[in-house]
Amino acid sequence: MMRKTVTIAIAFLMGFANLALAQNASDDNDGSKWQFRLRGIVVTPDESADIEAIGGDVDISTAFVPELDISYFFDENWSVELILATAKHDVEAVGTAAGDIDLGHVWLLPPTLTGQYHFTGSDFVPYLGAGVNLTLFYGVDEGPVADDVEYDTALGFALQGGFDFMLNDKWFLNLDVKKLFLNTRATVDATTALGATVDADVDINPWIFGFGVGVKL
Repeated sequence: MMRKTVTIAIAFLMGFANLALAQNASDDNDGSKWQFRLRGIVVTPDESADIEAIGGDVDISTAFVPELDISYFFDENWSVELILATAKHDVEAVGTAAGDIDLGHVWLLPPTLTGQYHFTGSDFVPYLGAGVNLTLFYGVDEGPVADDVEYDTALGFALQGGFDFMLNDKWFLNLDVKKLFLNTRATVDATTALGATVDADVDINPWIFGFGVGVKL
């Protein structure tokens, strides 16, 4: 499973790089093709769960983390953006037949590739985007009750909106909002405490709010 996950992630990143390099090789435009942004982001899950056998729901904590993104511009308006961040979330099953269950924490690595359209013409440059997301789960701490917790790698979709405010020809400020549509299958081994292994279909669907600074190269 881990080998397959790594292969998918590498293919995802290589596809982005090959797309940008191919366009760069065929385009003689001397304008700025690359943009880099560093944001501080708030990741707020809009979570729900269908928990087998014991019922209940899920509560996933909000996270505050840095985010790096890399954009390649095909022309003045159209670009692709690769978004990179990782976040740690506390997880709890709530309102189950066994009460509230602390499921420890998990790290999410959700590289996201979006296509964007930028509304140019002034120093204020709004944009809209949509794309795909691959989320890897790692660094799982199962908490004090479960013997083990596993999360399936998830492929989802992303919507995005925001704006850049140009400070000069090179530097700019950025405000960005994303919505990820993200679902995973969680397997909780609680045989010691509950005498059973419990599966759950979990919708994470986070809102991501970011503010930062960027540079054109």
